[in-house]
Amino acid sequence: MKKSVYLPAILCSALIAMGCSESNKPEQPQAPAQTQNELTKPVVYQVFTRLFGNTNTSNMSWGTKEQNGVGKFADFNDAALKGIKELGTTHVWYTGVLHHALVGDYTDYGISQDDPDVVKGRAGSPYAIKDYYDVNPDLAVNVTQRMDEFSALIERTHNHGMKVIIDIVPNHVARNYQSLGKPKGVKDFGAQDDTTKAYDKNNNFYYVPGQSFQVPTSPEYKVLGGNEHLLADGFFNETPAKWTGNGARAAKPDINDWYETVKVNYGVKPDGSYDFVQLPSEYKNKDYRAHYAFWQDKELPNSWYKFRDIVLFWLDKGVDGFRYDMAEMVPVEFWSFLNSSIKMQKSDAFLLAEVYNPLMYRAYIHQGKMDYLYDKVGFYDTLKAIMQGKQAANTIFAAQSQITDIEAHMLHFLENHDEQRIASPDFAGNAAWGKPAMVVSNLMSRAPTLLYFGQDVGEDGSENAGFGTATRTSIFDYIGVPAHQAWMNNGKFDGANLTKEQSALRDYYKAIMSLNSLPVVVGGEMTELSVTGSERVVGFMRKLGQQTLYVLSNFSKQPQTITVNLSKAQLAALSEHTQLHDLLEQHSTEITSGSQGATFTLTLDAFSSAVLTNKANNE
Repeated sequence: MKKSVYLPAILCSALIAMGCSESNKPEQPQAPAQTQNELTKPVVYQVFTRLFGNTNTSNMSWGTKEQNGVGKFADFNDAALKGIKELGTTHVWYTGVLHHALVGDYTDYGISQDDPDVVKGRAGSPYAIKDYYDVNPDLAVNVTQRMDEFSALIERTHNHGMKVIIDIVPNHVARNYQSLGKPKGVKDFGAQDDTTKAYDKNNNFYYVPGQSFQVPTSPEYKVLGGNEHLLADGFFNETPAKWTGNGARAAKPDINDWYETVKVNYGVKPDGSYDFVQLPSEYKNKDYRAHYAFWQDKELPNSWYKFRDIVLFWLDKGVDGFRYDMAEMVPVEFWSFLNSSIKMQKSDAFLLAEVYNPLMYRAYIHQGKMDYLYDKVGFYDTLKAIMQGKQAANTIFAAQSQITDIEAHMLHFLENHDEQRIASPDFAGNAAWGKPAMVVSNLMSRAPTLLYFGQDVGEDGSENAGFGTATRTSIFDYIGVPAHQAWMNNGKFDGANLTKEQSALRDYYKAIMSLNSLPVVVGGEMTELSVTGSERVVGFMRKLGQQTLYVLSNFSKQPQTITVNLSKAQLAALSEHTQLHDLLEQHSTEITSGSQGATFTLTLDAFSSAVLTNKANNE
């Protein structure tokens, strides 16, 4: 295991020649720890594992895997991983790895069939986990060797200098949870529950005693799109009924409830009160070792230990971290317990949580010991509105100001499996509109960046796969992903089938992400620039030691000429009449100094950006 050190220490050791000193280290909070050989911002490449290597282009609505194809672990060959690495990727998030409920027959391998009445789509939701100690059989060339095939993928990923993240979904499991892969002595979720009680501290689930589960109905929804299936009969045998993943307590949930899943009980009583000791407030200032020690003599709900054993199992398999689904639906105290247990085994584990409530951000970071949270409600939502022309470009600073103290922990993204594709008509309709947003998203702060597979080649998510609606690449059905398939080129992963525009977009993404090796991007302070001439242009400065970047991005579909007014502080160490050079595109301009500061003028093409610096500081 590599020794972890705090990012500011790395930066200063790397920047002695650039004037870094104790006085200009970044202030608290410190960024999450990185290993000594890493001087780059974390970049997470999210790939939907079953879709990535699929070369089938049939794209039949509600198609089976035989009709529409399915990707495998083995499709991530050296060429594929090299292409992922080219985007500056440090961590690959393999989405949909764990064995989840799906409509397919693997009974020959001892796996029970899942009932399509409680499966969303034909390929199933990756967030309805059926077996936490096994991987999705769809992803294996040889089903009996599926775990070995995933282990080989972990090794290949590591050989390409990247780490592996998988999902953990602690809030809920599939309604038909049944683990075949569990280690000796491990009991399934619910196996020891007292089902006569709606709630018990050590029950894994919540129950509706005396009532049987009823499949939800809706005139607008037909299971499997109306296609016939032996088990698609509107009935699922479950007595007593369990609460749904989103906490619906009716024996017959609504069609919009998470009816395919059941909620896990962490010792939260039905009235919302806690059946476990709460973490003292002073622990927000303590490290994971203190958190780990706090929980050792406590009597905790059974579900806590079950998930601890699950994550430690996957760490032993070589997984480097986890993305936690809907983390805010699980108590902060549990995260303190789980994450400190993880860090005790692997101190540099990468822990990313899906949290959408800004009022809870700091609790999940400080008390819950998360490394990173989604920055959706503030940063992403604002950038999306700017891209769509609904807000002025400089409104991004108001969003950023809300999380200044935790900005290094807030992950930036423009696409993921939950969000609309940039190129979809309901978002921007053109992938080029994402170029200035990608520059701003990646360069504005110390926050890590997430890229979704296909984003860099303009995937538009328009395929009508079956369950759900288009604009988001389906996570529920078997489907091909056309723009991504053009880059994939039948397993060569050389981009030979990309259009000129798609190829240029991928090159642009690579150029943006290559800037992450600059120390000023890794850890520099950000200040807003005074930009006049267009409300569609946003400008900011990043500074660390003697290194300075001036970043300007044009969100307009028309060229924009702007003037940037620099204060004396923003002028930094640049001399009078300093020539600025663009590290991203081909812009060049000269700063003209005056008694009150300095100015420079720049014309930006449609959706273009400038990342300007004094050449002498970066030679």
